Amino acid sequence: MKRIVARFFRQDSGREPVRDWLLDLEPADRKIIGKDIATVEYGWPLGMPVCRALRDGVHETRSTIRSGKVEARVYFLVDDGVMVLLHAAAGKDRQKDDIERALVRAASHHGRNA
Repeated sequence: MKRIVARFFRQDSGREPVRDWLLDLEPADRKIIGKDIATVEYGWPLGMPVCRALRDGVHETRSTIRSGKVEARVYFLVDDGVMVLLHAAAGKDRQKDDIERALVRAASHHGRNA
């Protein structure tokens, strides 16, 4: 039984950035990331190596994709039993920017649900 349920963060425009990002990936990579998200859903709360807390309630889960050559990260928060998928990116090049984007989306989510 799932302890939390994953849902995509939806922007005011209706766009779901993590869903869009996933759809641009190869099917094999989507499957890997989906399994890692499911691991969090069924096992929450979890720590490393599956996921880790960053700050302000935002966590990341990492998935090894592209035949073991790239680490993808999905940033999320847990709010009232829901794993809100905020942002995702492959690689570490702009990790600091990716975390900031996730934090902004988390604040937006909290603002809507206050």
